[in-house]
Amino acid sequence: MFHVIPRAEQKQSPNRTILFEGGQYGTPISVFLMDAAPGQGPALHVHPYPETWIIHSGEVEFTVDAQTITGKTGDIIVVDPETPHRFVNTGTSRLEMTCIHASDRVIQSWL
Repeated sequence: MFHVIPRAEQKQSPNRTILFEGGQYGTPISVFLMDAAPGQGPALHVHPYPETWIIHSGEVEFTVDAQTITGKTGDIIVVDPETPHRFVNTGTSRLEMTCIHASDRVIQSWL
């Protein structure tokens, strides 16, 4: 068995980010395909599971707990469950990044 989700059927936000939640397809992961303009990014939040980011292009500043780090093209960054985090595109071009959630749906608490 397999599933194909055509581009036209993928949930896209006004900022061009796509959300895929795997539960309805029998997979235990969810993914945000980020396509963020400079200055864009979510506010501080936590998840009850780990999150992994793969930066495809651009530059991004992560705040993880009280620490700030910069991610660049090609970096892979992992945050533990229940760790407060946020990020923002600090580059001059769009940020393309995959955010992998170890859950069949996105569970997020804003702080």
